[in-house]
Amino acid sequence: MPTIAVDAMGGDHGPDEVVKGVAQVSLETEIETLLVGDEARIQAVLERVPYNPEHIAILHCRDAIGMAETPREAVKKKDASLVVGVRAVADGRAAAMVSAGNTGACVLACAQHFTLLPGIKRAALASVYPRHTEYDGQDPLALLLDVGATVRCEAPELVQFALMGSAYARRISKQPNPRVGLLNMGSEEGKGGDVLADAHRRLRALPGITFVGNVEGNDLVHGKADVIVCEGLLGNVVLKLIEGIADVVTDVASNAVKQRLLWRFGMTLLSRGIREVAHLADYTKYGGAPLLGFEHLFLKAHGRSTARAIENAVKVAAKAVRDKVPQEIAEGIQAIR
Repeated sequence: MPTIAVDAMGGDHGPDEVVKGVAQVSLETEIETLLVGDEARIQAVLERVPYNPEHIAILHCRDAIGMAETPREAVKKKDASLVVGVRAVADGRAAAMVSAGNTGACVLACAQHFTLLPGIKRAALASVYPRHTEYDGQDPLALLLDVGATVRCEAPELVQFALMGSAYARRISKQPNPRVGLLNMGSEEGKGGDVLADAHRRLRALPGITFVGNVEGNDLVHGKADVIVCEGLLGNVVLKLIEGIADVVTDVASNAVKQRLLWRFGMTLLSRGIREVAHLADYTKYGGAPLLGFEHLFLKAHGRSTARAIENAVKVAAKAVRDKVPQEIAEGIQAIR
């Protein structure tokens, strides 16, 4: 089984929730984990919960990176848990890393210590999100990238995002021919300016992927595309909007119940649907967002990650290692060079 390094000090709830999540992994699987952070604090949490010591090692370091720190300054902390963990993966001590910490610092630390796959221009942060399906067997989760590793990018980079996302979907979601869409403001191929129009032309002519053309905002919740490609600025906004809508639905339902008896009755009738919306949008089930394009794997968990979310992130990271996601991406890139 692969060894997964975990940033014990990262996120809003580290080290407590992070260590608890890793402890649960040690009881349920054969995955080896390397907890990176303050050993005394890590050990104190482990002493309060059941765990299998045979599957957990600790790599001590004194420092940590805060969620609000400036990424470029933060990664200068050579003894910070995030930086030490990324170096451990680069040195071969672990096969992949999970962190719920500062997103910008995660991306920058990987850029400093990991090597891009041959031919890759820029890495992309990918995230799954729930959507309706159009046919039996279609994955209820779509993959959106980039969601934060870039701000702006050029057409060739968007094409590479499509290849990377397709490779990830084939390996992790077990979709042999994932459908790829380009997020745009209209379905016409010339929409969105020169970069998106150029990306559309390149994707349409690209062998090895199933390109379904431009997808608009209202297409995101349906099954038209399994992999949606966009610049990081737009992808991050979309992802946060999806998370926010789920929060609003549950809040509205909760407030309505308190207002009037009639509304309370109506919410009771709708309760099953509301629970399903909340269940679908529950990020703790999905693990985290893989940073694709490097020779090594990095999974960015949500900053608010609980033990359950960390547990699932470690399992997804191990699966991505076992299923050789970087190799699949490298083969796809080489095929078009």
